[in-house]
Amino acid sequence: MENALTVVVVGCGNMGSEHARAYRADPGFNLVGLVDRVPEVRRRLAADLGAVPEYDDLGTALAGAAPDCVAICTYPDTHAALTLQAFEAGCHVFVEKPIAATVAEAEAVVGAARRTGRKLVVGYILRHHPSWLKFIELARTLGKPLVMRMNLNQQSAGSAWATHKSLMQSMSPIVDCGVHYVDVMCQMTGSTPVRVSAIGARLTEDIPPGMYSYGQLQVVFADGSVGWYEAGWGPMMSETAFFVKDVVGPLGSVSITSAPGSGGKASADTSSHTKAESLLLHHAGLDRHGAFERKDEIVELADEPDHLELCAREQRYFRRAIIDDLDLAPHLADAVNSLRIVLAADESVRTGRTVELR
Repeated sequence: MENALTVVVVGCGNMGSEHARAYRADPGFNLVGLVDRVPEVRRRLAADLGAVPEYDDLGTALAGAAPDCVAICTYPDTHAALTLQAFEAGCHVFVEKPIAATVAEAEAVVGAARRTGRKLVVGYILRHHPSWLKFIELARTLGKPLVMRMNLNQQSAGSAWATHKSLMQSMSPIVDCGVHYVDVMCQMTGSTPVRVSAIGARLTEDIPPGMYSYGQLQVVFADGSVGWYEAGWGPMMSETAFFVKDVVGPLGSVSITSAPGSGGKASADTSSHTKAESLLLHHAGLDRHGAFERKDEIVELADEPDHLELCAREQRYFRRAIIDDLDLAPHLADAVNSLRIVLAADESVRTGRTVELR
């Protein structure tokens, strides 16, 4: 494509390799570099994609490839520093969630995007999934307050458990994964979160002191809506009810009914985490005899993109944000807001106290 944007991908693990493949297939981008500190990892991906230039670090890639864009798909505690480095080199940035490891870092990154005039898109993949957009749309028809119940527990072993242990060097499961689902709750309510409480448990000694491998947060919104989110990682986690996505309001409820992995053990399979397949919509209205006025509805979801296609949709949005000069201020405010909520939950686990957000 004429005027294709050049892009370097930083981090060649699970997420980075998916994004790199999607960039390689997109005529709107020209993949000009792969960065990973482990040579074998980036070499394997470069060979698969057809001789993409390799770099040891982002600074070398910025100097050697001079890209228009940088896609940061590394561990969360590196996101802020790498994003700031890319901005200073004049690049637009796509960064995987969460935007940073602290609220202060997140605000600094957003400020740098504004100061440099560069676009910053955060990898909230569910915002590009038609099934999840429909889920949010239906939740908004249920009246207020809403009761939002969500979890994503992952039974992991082998390389998946190694990845989880690496993540827990700096971030708990309810922070790393929680930003997605708290973001969904905020979209459903359209209300301001006011306080957060949380519990956690350390189910293994294979993680740093003070870290916990299971957590559950509870958030209260100004409109009276409440939500909980639960996440645990490791070989001890149960495969029973590991994927709950359910919303209740005065007028009924809506639920994702086909949990990925039902009948099989797939909770650690990241490609399954976005799948919905169908929604169950329940109407609460009763007739004069006390019976339900309307039958439950199964909402079939025909457009069910896989993880690679969702990465491609994120990247098309990233390109559109650059080419059409989209106003990303609301997107970035939401990214900081969801991070603030899950970090408040992390504080609550560690202190045993409810955290007020306003």
